[in-house]
Amino acid sequence: MPEAPESRSRRFGCVAGCAALGLLLAGCGSTISGHPVAELPQITVTRHITADLAAMLPTVAQFPDTYPPSVLSGSDALGADADLRGIPAGATVDPADCAGSPPSDPQRIAATVGTDDDTRASITVELIRTTDPLARLRGLLQRCGTVRAQSGPNINTVVTQLDPAAPVHADDSLAWRRTVSGQRGGPGLTRSMRALAAQIGDVRIVATYLTFGEDQPDMTALDQVFGATVENVGKG
Repeated sequence: MPEAPESRSRRFGCVAGCAALGLLLAGCGSTISGHPVAELPQITVTRHITADLAAMLPTVAQFPDTYPPSVLSGSDALGADADLRGIPAGATVDPADCAGSPPSDPQRIAATVGTDDDTRASITVELIRTTDPLARLRGLLQRCGTVRAQSGPNINTVVTQLDPAAPVHADDSLAWRRTVSGQRGGPGLTRSMRALAAQIGDVRIVATYLTFGEDQPDMTALDQVFGATVENVGKG
């Protein structure tokens, strides 16, 4: 029996929507294997991941060979987080409500950094224990596209743009690109970043690829490390 016009219309809409999503993800770099996150964003955190944060960091074997990693101490992890946000601890932020809620307890953060010695590019993986849902960070980034942070005489301009999130098996996921530039701009002085984030229970995973200047990010390496970390936390 011929297909009803309304059925054909619904089927075409579904196919077109899936095709558009595929193009959107393809334009953003390679994707992560795994199950897509739920359509509704995580709005509350109710599950506690019992494993120690440091035990869930990606191992040397889970990093690409060109990015040999080193695990940071708690205080160094807090410093790395501030560097990646572009907002030093205690800085004056404009707009004031764009400061966010950075981790402040070294017992609630673990981080490891792999650096390519030839290009100075690095991949930093942070695991942050937090009861803030990822949706809160998404809202912050949506309304705070450009932020200025002053610490003493130094002023950073932080520009952030959301990207399509990676389809991973997590409660929620997020992605963004960011540049951090100071009063003295120029080649090699601007920090350019691509970040992939996910949340599983009360553990937030943030993997950031950082370069200096306009070098293209190695999204294959970032995807590899991010995907491995998500799996580690999922098993925790």
